[in-house]
Amino acid sequence: MACGSCGTGGGAPGGCQSHGSCASGGCNRMNVHDWLANLPFSDPESGCRIVEVSFNNGSRKDYFKNTTTHFFEKGDMIAVEGVSGFDVGSVNMTGELVRLQLKKNNIKEESADIKKILRRANETDLNKCRETKAREKDVMIRSRAIAKQLNLDMKVAEVEIQADGRKATFFYIADDRVDFRELIKIYAGEFKVKVEMKQIGARQEAGKVGGIGSCGRELCCSTWLTDFKSVNTNAARYQNLSINQTKLSGQCGRLKCCLNYELDTYLDALQNFPDDCDMIEVSRSRAFLVKKDIFRNLMWYTMPDSTKQYPLTIESVQKIKALNRQGIKPVELETVEVVSKKPVEIEPTYVDVVGQISLKSLEKTSRKRRENERDQGGPQQGGRDNGNENRRGREQSGNNQNRPQQRPPQNREGQGQPRAPQSKDGQAPQRPPQNRGGQAPQRPPQNRDGQNQQRPPQNREGHVHQRPNPPAANRQAQPGRQPQKHPQNRGTQGRPKQAPDNNNEKS
Repeated sequence: MACGSCGTGGGAPGGCQSHGSCASGGCNRMNVHDWLANLPFSDPESGCRIVEVSFNNGSRKDYFKNTTTHFFEKGDMIAVEGVSGFDVGSVNMTGELVRLQLKKNNIKEESADIKKILRRANETDLNKCRETKAREKDVMIRSRAIAKQLNLDMKVAEVEIQADGRKATFFYIADDRVDFRELIKIYAGEFKVKVEMKQIGARQEAGKVGGIGSCGRELCCSTWLTDFKSVNTNAARYQNLSINQTKLSGQCGRLKCCLNYELDTYLDALQNFPDDCDMIEVSRSRAFLVKKDIFRNLMWYTMPDSTKQYPLTIESVQKIKALNRQGIKPVELETVEVVSKKPVEIEPTYVDVVGQISLKSLEKTSRKRRENERDQGGPQQGGRDNGNENRRGREQSGNNQNRPQQRPPQNREGQGQPRAPQSKDGQAPQRPPQNRGGQAPQRPPQNRDGQNQQRPPQNREGHVHQRPNPPAANRQAQPGRQPQKHPQNRGTQGRPKQAPDNNNEKS
């Protein structure tokens, strides 16, 4: 897979275009950064003349001596000495940083085993290298079939053929020693190359295959890790990790190499914890150590008769252990209250440089606008939504004016029933219940509190006062129809108007 830095506008990664097809470990596989490249030196001629060259997209690296007059930079394709021929590789590192690598690997610059750089790779060398690399996949498939026919307990992991096609290196994995003398003869006659067998481990195979680890990044063995150290389960125990083979194993089937990365930090932090406090005694029972928390300097204990865990400080554990040596058992464990603080998630504020708008900001804006309109008592003029509301209001008012007013309800004699009285708030009072004959029952109505309501006043003849004529607005709203005049009682003239009864019946 290619890294994001080498991508081009056409969609294909630039690393694949310049270095051929990327390996599974990425186009920056085993890549390094020369952090001494920009530093000036007093005598450039006296610098390191050794160049580190990468083959097969970082799968293999070697050192070569630059005896030519050319100055090579990182990424240049060069032709170097091979076995009975030449090979083509990419310059990976030059300058003083190579001298530090030679010192780390115990290689002397004057060693005769270091081969030389022949020339800068030309077009013929590059075409020959591409044709040879295209054969590697077919050769690997055929070599696995031959090893299976010979019943050899081995697995061919990778095949690397020299650029001129005269030599092939077979990398294989095997648990025990393999007698491949007959196998080499078959390979040499089948592929017409000089055969070299090289055994590798499971970690090296994972580095050649490549992949993504549980951390979400490329495997360390396929990007930068070359020195593989042994990893055991003690590294997981020191870091208070559960011994789960599924979670602790990598893609190679072995324990993850990253278990050793923080091991030294844990060992330094565990020096302050006592070593002889795996078990302490109290009056109730014995307490056994479960784990050591180096971040809070706490030691967690548990008892056989309960599943509860008790966090203790280092000082309290040492105090209890000293009392146990004297034969004294304390009553209870002096536990510490552990409060887990949840991290507060703060949403970062970014500058809108590409013109994108979040949906949350739109919701907040519309909510604020509605609140402002509600506070002001109505929509503001000039807005799009306000114009729609005003248009709806005008349409509704026009429809009310053109629509004829509903005819008031009438009784059996054809006379209009008086309109129910309304309160100051414009709400009509509740109508008293009636029986089937239309007359009010003898029992006076009661309110919610259970008290009898006052009987409406009546005149001398026993008739209930009626409400006067409807307002003028209703008379104007019904063209061609004159409102009926309700007769007034003679006995009520000159008296103040009172609320009439809705029944218009004798009580």
